[in-house]
Amino acid sequence: MLLQRVITALVLLAILLPALFASNAMWFALLTLAMIAAAGWEWSRLNGKPGAPALAFGAALAAACAATFYVVGFQVPTWCWWLAGGLWVLGGVRALAVGVAGWPRLSPVLRLLLGAVLLWAAWLALVVARQRGINFLLSAMCLVWMADVAAYFAGKTFGRRKLAPAISPGKSWEGAIGGLVGVIVLGVVWVHVIDLRLPVDSPSMYTVLVQRLGLVSLLALVFLSAMSVVGDLFESLVKRAAGAKDSSQLLPGHGGVLDRVDALLPVLPLALALTSL
Repeated sequence: MLLQRVITALVLLAILLPALFASNAMWFALLTLAMIAAAGWEWSRLNGKPGAPALAFGAALAAACAATFYVVGFQVPTWCWWLAGGLWVLGGVRALAVGVAGWPRLSPVLRLLLGAVLLWAAWLALVVARQRGINFLLSAMCLVWMADVAAYFAGKTFGRRKLAPAISPGKSWEGAIGGLVGVIVLGVVWVHVIDLRLPVDSPSMYTVLVQRLGLVSLLALVFLSAMSVVGDLFESLVKRAAGAKDSSQLLPGHGGVLDRVDALLPVLPLALALTSL
């Protein structure tokens, strides 16, 4: 299993890194468009529409993303990020409140539409963040990874109080706090070391937040860290409601695309919203 995970990770890196560092950001946009189509296919399967409808949903989602990009390019209106962020804050928190039992009671059409909007916004945010700079995009993505890794170790060491036992029994409040501390440390290092001493191509998300919000940027990091947890829990809720362990088996040893990007879905549009202040 470990070998399988390592091989899959190496293959993904071999595919993603050339597209990420290509001089033309369109290569990254096209590659991630294929990934968002796969995520749409997984979302449809998890919400009661497997088979041909799931394939059609993934294809339609990719077409909607491509059509939007064709019209607006990288100049996505700022209100789109605030709309997506508001949907995550209100809808995501509401979904967690109704719980695993309440999710299937929602209309299948509503669930599919919600997934389409969230994935559409996340893909647009991903390509716009890449256009702003590789350093900007990586700093936002690393926030999610740091929150996850720090939460894992803090939870293993200090975890006592369950965060959402009915949705994800392994998560604890101590882990969430540890993830937040890790994110703040990462932000400080990024601003004072990476952005100042390395030949980066753009200011990081952390530097932009500090420049625009000052000390309030710490609250922004708290918020983004919390929303990464919401994204993770939301996908866990959907999987649990569907009786699935993973969103799919597209990535051997890692599950599906949604399993890898769940916490990024709210963070990317919210990062663009907050850095637009």
